[in-house]
Amino acid sequence: MRRSRSLLLLALVPVALVLAGCAPGPAAADGELRIVASTGVYGDIAATVAGEHAAVTSLVTSTVQDPHSYELTARDRLALERADLVVFNGGGYDPYVATALDAIAGSPRVVEAVEIAGLEGDHDEDHAEEHAGHAHLEGVNEHLWYDLHVMAEVADGIADALAELDPANAEAFAANAEAFGAELEGLEGEVEALAARASGLGVVVTELVPGYLIAEAGLVDLTPEGFSAAIEEGTDVSPALLAETLSVVREAALVTNNPQTGGRETAAVLDAADEAGVPVVDFLELLPAGETYVSWMRGNIAALAAALP
Repeated sequence: MRRSRSLLLLALVPVALVLAGCAPGPAAADGELRIVASTGVYGDIAATVAGEHAAVTSLVTSTVQDPHSYELTARDRLALERADLVVFNGGGYDPYVATALDAIAGSPRVVEAVEIAGLEGDHDEDHAEEHAGHAHLEGVNEHLWYDLHVMAEVADGIADALAELDPANAEAFAANAEAFGAELEGLEGEVEALAARASGLGVVVTELVPGYLIAEAGLVDLTPEGFSAAIEEGTDVSPALLAETLSVVREAALVTNNPQTGGRETAAVLDAADEAGVPVVDFLELLPAGETYVSWMRGNIAALAAALP
């Protein structure tokens, strides 16, 4: 990925203090609730809702790590075994969590974003075998943290689970989730304002990561069917499909790219965007260091706004 030619969202957002729960955390004190999140995205949201009443550990926090292929360490497994609450995406995105939970006697409470969103899809049998029955949902974009509405519901789900575990602090959990939801409502207002001028403009998506945000902004995905999914899954893109994708780049208002993945086909799309003068916006899968979920999403929205005509 040639970042010098992209509208890098990290350069557009202010640096915020990292919540303590967004990295592998210390052992919980006696009586303190333990929350384990699959990634720093869900760790940040959990820490926001729990406040000072829980210790939060996020298993995957590096923006160079692919959660699809992450393998648990002994420390990770111990954290999951000791957890009171586990928060993860589901849908085959972070299968290491579901697989580990199956092996834990007396499983902890769970908040799963895919379940909260009510998503259903066709299960990829090959993926199912690889991940012990926890199949990828074919035809479903599992990158749910780019859906602000679902993340507000996830925060509510975390608050409800924590209230069951710690009734004495139920009001604090509910208040924190409500405040988080109010911040997301503000972001939704920014997206609505963006949609007022961006609705109907075309976009080429190298990978499906920002799909929900793109749709909410009213942008039309021009990417030929199968291209983005092939990039995400690391499967071959046929010459004909690549040629078709390159042909529509010049018709797009922008190209979105996940710098955590890539290869020859992605590079070709970015080259085509350069040649056509089409701006490229990077969208990461994982929470960047120094960001909260809210500041990160605000930066993503700002990056879209800056790129569009």
